[in-house]
Amino acid sequence: MKSGSSVKIKLGSLVLLIFSGIYGFSNSLTAYYQMGYASIVWYIITALLFFLPSALIFAEYGAAFKGVRGGIFSWLRGSVNEKTAFIGTFIWLAAWVVWLVSSTQFFLVSVATTFFGYDNTQSWHIFGLSSTETLGLLEVIFLLVVTFFAVKGVDKIAAVSNIGGIFTLAITIGFTLVSIFVFILNHGQLAEPVTTHALLKSPNPAFQSPIAVVSFIVYALFAYGGLETSAGVIDSVDKPEKTFPKALIIAMIAMTSLYVLNIFMCGVAANWQDLLGGKSVDLANVEYVLINNLGIETGHGLGLSHSAALALGQVFSRFAGLADVLAGISAAFLMVYSPIKSFIEGCDPKLLPKKLVELNKHGMPERSMWIQAVIVSVIILFISFGGNAANQFYTILMDMMNVSSSAPYLFLIGAFPFFKMKQNLDRPFVFIHKPYNIWLVTIVVWLVVAIGIIFTCIEPLFTGDYATSFWTAIGPVAFGVIAWIFYIYEEKKSRV
Repeated sequence: MKSGSSVKIKLGSLVLLIFSGIYGFSNSLTAYYQMGYASIVWYIITALLFFLPSALIFAEYGAAFKGVRGGIFSWLRGSVNEKTAFIGTFIWLAAWVVWLVSSTQFFLVSVATTFFGYDNTQSWHIFGLSSTETLGLLEVIFLLVVTFFAVKGVDKIAAVSNIGGIFTLAITIGFTLVSIFVFILNHGQLAEPVTTHALLKSPNPAFQSPIAVVSFIVYALFAYGGLETSAGVIDSVDKPEKTFPKALIIAMIAMTSLYVLNIFMCGVAANWQDLLGGKSVDLANVEYVLINNLGIETGHGLGLSHSAALALGQVFSRFAGLADVLAGISAAFLMVYSPIKSFIEGCDPKLLPKKLVELNKHGMPERSMWIQAVIVSVIILFISFGGNAANQFYTILMDMMNVSSSAPYLFLIGAFPFFKMKQNLDRPFVFIHKPYNIWLVTIVVWLVVAIGIIFTCIEPLFTGDYATSFWTAIGPVAFGVIAWIFYIYEEKKSRV
């Protein structure tokens, strides 16, 4: 592919780009850790009430605004007004900036697992630095390298996404096939039996109360989150009015099916209480605990010695780490580019410094991407070198991101009826026609997101964790207020 505006992403590449940027194999394993088989019900509910209708809504947006740069900013501005677009997109952008901070940490865990078979990042030291400081420095280097190559053009991003998407599919399919093999070796005996109770009640003590269970919606939303980020490359898609909706729908169906299948497959080799009930398992390492266990159970099923089975578990962990490394690189390439591109290209140039909205010869907002890289790097270094106060700051950031990544959907979904009222748009793809159905779908999807956010915010109150509840709730509000103040200031300044 050539660089610049001549780049044309075909259907297959676009599906892989969307898939690798959104689908996370570990999300299935994390869901099993949090809710057991009961997560299947919530993933299906979220897919039917949020992912399916929102994918079709975004497909309508993308098809109607196919010739407009700016992604979701342009969607909101064309449907409602610029102020709403600015605030909604700023919250969305802020959440993804914080995501870049956290994703670099998980990336290094994947690198460690690839080379050593387990997470030993806490023993890494270079230049006399502590492990925390060493990891922070490596995270910054990774982010700068990704940004360096991403500013070279969307064709580089598409190429990396293809590789990441293929390996993500490979580990997902491999996990499924090996789990089926273990199921056969065990003569149809599941490590975690499927019962009505298991499908309705989580084995995890942290997800027993009704409020905690409903708050799981936000975790499911995050597993499906990022669908809208693909809008940042729509101007580089071949025949976007047809290709974009088709790619969204294909990716949506594939992701939902794989999530549900792999949650079930976790129970083939892993009994929840025996493997995941201990204190040594957490959200950061549960994927590798389950993958390693699958390798060990495969070895035992084949009649290998215990040491050989343990070695097979290490091999499985390393391959999972490699797949996560490539998927992490792919997602990083997309996320350092798409959100910020949507924001600055959709925004009125008068609202932002002129240098920020300039594109390089590859059609990339290079200066903005480097500024973003610097901001994220400063946050990472502060967290790594700042001691206890910095760790508390990081915890606050993560709490703020928890619902900030979901809050922009309230804007995107809420704007849909107003988008449908617009009379001067070419609509090559339409899935809802009648006003009653438009409002019904909008209200249902909007309420699913809102209820998940509300319950996530109030759930810590019942355990006395008032700080987490406050920062979780204040995240999107704080980002929104900052955007509103900035918009009002720049709007008044431009009138002078």
